[in-house]
Amino acid sequence: MSQGNPFGAVQAGCHAVTVTVPAPTALTIPRQLLPGDGRFGCGPSKVRPEQLEALLAAGSRVMGTSHRQAPVKQVVAAIRTGLTELFGLPAGWEIVLGNGGTTVFWDAASFGLVERRSQHLVFGEFSSKFAEVCNAAPHLDDPQIVSVAPGSHPDPVTTDGIDLYALTHNETSTGVAMELRRPTGADGALVAVDATSGAGGLPWDPAQVDVYYFAPQKCFAADGGLWLAACSPAAVERIERLAASDRWRPASLDLGIALTNSRLDQTYNTPAVATLLLLESQVRWMLESGGLDWCVKRSQASAAHLYDWAESREWATPFVADPAQRSAVVGTIDLDPSIEATKVSAALRANGVVDTDSYRKLGRNQLRIGMFPAIEPSDVEALTACIDHLVAEHAESLRP
Repeated sequence: MSQGNPFGAVQAGCHAVTVTVPAPTALTIPRQLLPGDGRFGCGPSKVRPEQLEALLAAGSRVMGTSHRQAPVKQVVAAIRTGLTELFGLPAGWEIVLGNGGTTVFWDAASFGLVERRSQHLVFGEFSSKFAEVCNAAPHLDDPQIVSVAPGSHPDPVTTDGIDLYALTHNETSTGVAMELRRPTGADGALVAVDATSGAGGLPWDPAQVDVYYFAPQKCFAADGGLWLAACSPAAVERIERLAASDRWRPASLDLGIALTNSRLDQTYNTPAVATLLLLESQVRWMLESGGLDWCVKRSQASAAHLYDWAESREWATPFVADPAQRSAVVGTIDLDPSIEATKVSAALRANGVVDTDSYRKLGRNQLRIGMFPAIEPSDVEALTACIDHLVAEHAESLRP
């Protein structure tokens, strides 16, 4: 490996010798090292070719038709039935859906799930969002926030007066995952879980949860702009009771309206039908491949390789120190200061390996790797081989 001066010149006797250091985007990775598919984004995530084929196959039968007619409603019904089977939901649970993604669901939940006061576990950018919504809501009491610095997660604290405990299954910004457990002694309170990047790739027990909500652009490999929520009978009762109260809420954020429409296999307002088709295809693929257990094991295989690889390199370290809290679907790897992560990502992108950048607000010298079920474990292995090649052969181009 060349040891050229990173500033472009060295002294040789009395003469300056110019050393050309290629830009990261000019670096070439041998073709045999490259993954079969170079998409490792943490959302939007890799869409399988078979999903796109299913989208094309729907053609004029579904695309461009009314979402309140049978062709589209049949797709929604297949999604609701498929998710019920995938998650192993007990009798009485319902799949509710609406437009707007998780961000809109937080707003809707502040009207239709929280009665007076919520508790929020905050351990990264996205787990803080619902807390901010509830803190700003004039009709709610100030929420209780239990927080830790990014890189680990706190546990819920049973507290009198809390009627909803807000958990996050997988913090997309940091790669921290948590086991979902209902707080001891929290009788009558709901447990609502933001599962946007965890649903479909991490295990969970419905007995520990009342609302498991997510958007489909992560493990489910569809586009954004839709929210889905698996709701227990207790959650359905809460939604219906608040919907019947005199609490004001916009119709588009009314979970009672969303529930009524979902039971008719439709959304309150017009959905992106292409997103529904991509989602239905992915859910069907998951079930045909072996269900949630198969999906979880597939992501775990990718994660085991990534973390073992990082721990075996002097210049890489898993960001999440506790192995039990390391996510199987979003891996975050810190790099030594002598290697600039943004330059590694730029070199990878120039070779067709994309979206390995760290979460921008975290501000770390870090790579963030999506390992959702659609991503082949062999492609994660190829990705690490590509990074090894860049560090071994082009260290000068990767210096800060």
